[in-house]
Amino acid sequence: MELNELQQARLEKLERLRAAGIDPYPPRSTRTHTARQVLDAFETLAATQQPVAIAGRMLLRRVFGGSTFAHLADESGRIQIFLSKKDLDAAQYKLFVDATDLGDIIGVQGYAFRTKTGEPSIFVQQWQMLAKALNPLPEKHAGLTDYETRLRQRYLDLIVNEDVRETFRKRARLIGTLRQFMDERGFIEVETPILQPIYGGAAARPFVTHHNQLHQDLYLRIAPELYLKRLIVGGFERVYEIGKAFRNEGVDRFHNPEFTIFECYQAYADYHAMMELTEQLVLRLARELVGSTQVTFAGHTVDVTPPWPRIPMRQAIQERTGIDIVAANTLEALRAAIRERGLQVDPQPTWAKLVDELLKTYVRPTLIAPCFIIDYPQPLSPLAKRKPDDPAFVERFQPFIFGSEIGNAFTELNDPLDQEQRFIEQGRAAAAGDDEAMQMDLDFLNALMTGMPPTGGLGLGIDRLTMIFTGRETIREVILFPHLRRVEET
Repeated sequence: MELNELQQARLEKLERLRAAGIDPYPPRSTRTHTARQVLDAFETLAATQQPVAIAGRMLLRRVFGGSTFAHLADESGRIQIFLSKKDLDAAQYKLFVDATDLGDIIGVQGYAFRTKTGEPSIFVQQWQMLAKALNPLPEKHAGLTDYETRLRQRYLDLIVNEDVRETFRKRARLIGTLRQFMDERGFIEVETPILQPIYGGAAARPFVTHHNQLHQDLYLRIAPELYLKRLIVGGFERVYEIGKAFRNEGVDRFHNPEFTIFECYQAYADYHAMMELTEQLVLRLARELVGSTQVTFAGHTVDVTPPWPRIPMRQAIQERTGIDIVAANTLEALRAAIRERGLQVDPQPTWAKLVDELLKTYVRPTLIAPCFIIDYPQPLSPLAKRKPDDPAFVERFQPFIFGSEIGNAFTELNDPLDQEQRFIEQGRAAAAGDDEAMQMDLDFLNALMTGMPPTGGLGLGIDRLTMIFTGRETIREVILFPHLRRVEET
């Protein structure tokens, strides 16, 4: 590696440590307390002068001749340490002054005391280099503000930006709360394949890989849905999975090609039960994560208390565009209706995709308060059960909040003959240019032929939920390592 001037200076300090017989990267360290534990028990520790050993990254250092103050930070917080030349071995004190830098990870042993200004501190009796940092930290006052650097070097972002660490702590709490919520309702957590011979369960383009020994192309899953429904066939009545899904699509503030999905399936339930489950889950998350039913995001504040409005898709589109999708029920008729009204919609290869584009363009941005858009056209929903009183539509809903959909849900199609026809229709859509159409899955059809009970299913995006409950307006801020272009391509 080519080192710059600052890195070279730190390397020279590292060599000074080695010359003194000190391993700058020892295999073990001693720690009896975190910084927070010392502060929480400070009065008792100080009164008894009980020995304490802490370790952390040095984020501040001030040398005043024979005295040095520094701040060590670990995950729990930070605490001041104090080194005195007259109380510490002179050579050890000099080595600390001469060979340490901000960013170094250091261990110290000593006892708790208050400085003359009253600040809780640790009087250092011994110190140890645990990891010499060759890269300097970002400048204290300027901080780490370059967006690309923050995402590409997330480790730096986490070191210097406490609010970023808090975002990911809250994400972990969200997932933990979700698991607890589902477990309390008798669901069991399962795992299904990520590498799949046939992709399905969503409208998306897959990533393709290859198994060398089997000489077989495989796909990174776009959704776990079809495998989870196989488990319902097998006799599990309530299952859920939290895991990665992969879609070969564009990157924007709501999309990353690798994302985290939650899906659950409940036998003997329908989409009404899934709506109630969604409302109660979001309510629970709000209370746990923000301590209120009032949630603020992107300048809007909404109340997530149930019940949420249920709005048929046909009605939502007609109210905002003047187009009745039942009347304009062919691709050409819908295109003509769009032209007549002067609407700007990205062209789509099929009627169903164009309906979905109308929803995304003219309805979705208006849905700030939580609501459900329900009852989608059958061709747009190849895995959902038809409405008995109107078979042109299916029992499907999507929950919306703050102008974004956060999930998808159905009364699941369990008629194998109808499902076969839907797959055939998807094949026609693919031939017409829909590169997100689903594949025929004969084994899934065989599972349905074995018999799947009436079932409700729900999928939610963990990343989008995290955005909402942390106030982050781009998905990149809630994924630790989001996908980015290679540096040489930027």
